[in-house]
Amino acid sequence: MKIGVFIPTWNAAKHLPHCLPPLLQSPLKPKILIIDSSSKDNTVAIAQSFGIQTEIIPQKEFNHGLTRERGRKLLNADIIVMMTSDAYATSPEALEKLIEPIVQGKASAAYGRQLPHHGASLLEAFPRTFNYPEQSHFRTLKDLPSYGVYTFFCSDSFAAYSNRALDSVGGFPRVLLGEDSAVVAKLLRQGDTIAYVAEATVRHSHHYTLRQEFQRYVDTGLARQEFADLLEGSDSRRGSAFTKQLMKEVIDNEPLMLPYALAQTLCKASGYHLGRIAYHGPRWLKRLLCSQPEYY
Repeated sequence: MKIGVFIPTWNAAKHLPHCLPPLLQSPLKPKILIIDSSSKDNTVAIAQSFGIQTEIIPQKEFNHGLTRERGRKLLNADIIVMMTSDAYATSPEALEKLIEPIVQGKASAAYGRQLPHHGASLLEAFPRTFNYPEQSHFRTLKDLPSYGVYTFFCSDSFAAYSNRALDSVGGFPRVLLGEDSAVVAKLLRQGDTIAYVAEATVRHSHHYTLRQEFQRYVDTGLARQEFADLLEGSDSRRGSAFTKQLMKEVIDNEPLMLPYALAQTLCKASGYHLGRIAYHGPRWLKRLLCSQPEYY
């Protein structure tokens, strides 16, 4: 089977020396494609020094869904692996483990486990612990009563798809955010299965400012409202569980971090709810609030 790996980049020079080597060392020998959004650093030069095929687009043309769709069509592989440059595979075997459920015909999409980067703070590491359990599993639409909105969870920081399955749902759509969940929801609704592969691991976590957290969750709220018909389940139930567990972790392990953790939670919650409300508002309001005004 032909395996393709797509990585969108922007100012990723510091990440590529960590991201690319495990992929190039994979026994699968995948074809790797980078589409760069006109980086201001030497991202493209570094990618080309590794022998990676690159394409450059204007930054304003980048879209989480359409750019990935462009990448998968250019790769034209049997299995397409989506990654981000700040996700570092922990071994050359990670790709092989990730695609195994697809190769075996057990799933049409699979995503791996994300571990925090070394040195990540508790607030940066906790989302990885919460969203990426130690045990692998499969999910179908029948699991909606048990998993709720998490049924549709996936992350294109490290995910694989059957190209044929993507064709069957029209590929990646134009989105503000969440192209992975939108595609997974369409696959599940046509009776497909997705796999979570805990044995396929990458290091991936973020350090966001409070303003970045607010805007990120405005984007999430806007996107969640846009795809409300696809994504059933209560965000508030999962959000409450996340917050309760996080606060317990903070109080038990780093109580001095509690004020900042509360401020961060407020930024996330207010951004999310404002995003859902703003979706029905004028375009100028959405452009003002979100992190990607060019989308509107």
